Amino acid sequence: MNLHIDDFQDGNQTIVKLTGEIDAYTAPQLKGKLLELVEEPGAEVHVDMQKVNYMDSTGLGVFISALKASKEKESTFKLVNLQENVYRLFNITGLNEVIDIENTVRGGM
Repeated sequence: MNLHIDDFQDGNQTIVKLTGEIDAYTAPQLKGKLLELVEEPGAEVHVDMQKVNYMDSTGLGVFISALKASKEKESTFKLVNLQENVYRLFNITGLNEVIDIENTVRGGM
């Protein structure tokens, strides 16, 4: 499956809506987009993952890269609306303690 990425401005925030799967095939596209957005000093990027139904470890690497880049550029980076199965990856790896994740967790499909 593919990953569809939509982004738009909501005030001073950039909302990135993802639809599909994050895996070795789609991760480079997502990484490029996120790094571009967090490079802006002071940027506020929220990644809406409500419609991401699958993610592997490659996706975790993408979000770690985006987090590092955001800290270097003093921007903020947050994940919101995760499906339960996707949130589980962050929880198992302990990345939920490092990456800002909104508490709203959606049930699986």
